[in-house]
Amino acid sequence: MSRSNIPAALSLFTSEGTTALPSTHSNTAYHKVQVDGVGIFYREAGPKDAPTIVLLHGFPSSSRMFDTLIPLLATRYHVVAPDYPGFGQSDAPPPSHYRYTFDHLAETTNRLLEQLKIDRYSLYLQDYGGPIGFRVMLAHPARVQGLIIQNANSYEEGLGPKWQGIRAYWADPKNHPEVPEAFMSFEGTKFRHAGDSPNPECYNPDSWTDEYAFLSRPGEKEIQTALLYDYQTNVAAYPRWQAWLRAHKPPTLVIWGRYDSSFLVPGAEAYQRDVPDAEVQLVDAGHFALDEQVDDIAASLHLFLHKLYR
Repeated sequence: MSRSNIPAALSLFTSEGTTALPSTHSNTAYHKVQVDGVGIFYREAGPKDAPTIVLLHGFPSSSRMFDTLIPLLATRYHVVAPDYPGFGQSDAPPPSHYRYTFDHLAETTNRLLEQLKIDRYSLYLQDYGGPIGFRVMLAHPARVQGLIIQNANSYEEGLGPKWQGIRAYWADPKNHPEVPEAFMSFEGTKFRHAGDSPNPECYNPDSWTDEYAFLSRPGEKEIQTALLYDYQTNVAAYPRWQAWLRAHKPPTLVIWGRYDSSFLVPGAEAYQRDVPDAEVQLVDAGHFALDEQVDDIAASLHLFLHKLYR
């Protein structure tokens, strides 16, 4: 197993003659388009004739979680980062008007990419971006050029202890109202970021205060409760996703915050069972590893993407 430290990857990257990565938000554009009657917001940066990297965010975040990464990738790549319906700056129609399932979020995400005429891409999957991205991949395998997985679980051994309570909720939601309440609480939102990291000072508290404000919007509780309940379809789909990886073996980079208490390190290591050539890097960070390690992660991405697209 490759457990190379990301600082070493950064050293290799610069030793190949590339200067330090410039970081600027000046070329990031912010768009909103209608996709099947729902307003979908997305960030876009970089040259449109370059290879496309699609960044798929997690819960309870939005494409904003990639704010620091996008300019580092856009020096060489076309980057697109959407907000799903019910998240970020995208529309949040009530569940009576939009079916909040991972199947439907994936359909909407795929329709957006098709509207943008993006038919070849690498995917960066984080948390909820995993089940959404895997559905897109299974539907259109020929479109996927590479796969970057950052704390996006696809294996039973990656599920932390809290998932026992979530499974109880799936089995009997009426008798476990405390589960979605904890899932959307301020404490839970904060813990997803700093978690068990020994470097809590590296985490901007605006991240969880902003996300909690988002979760507190009218109607958001119903949306996120529906998705939490539907998450069981993702766990049931793990064998299909694993079979797809074995069959297609896409070029894969797994970057995993080792202090993530929700998706455990064995979930990162398991990807090499199905994609033996996958590179696995464990980083000193939590669930949202970009909070703490964005520069080094960007360097590893450039190494991976350079080999993929050379």
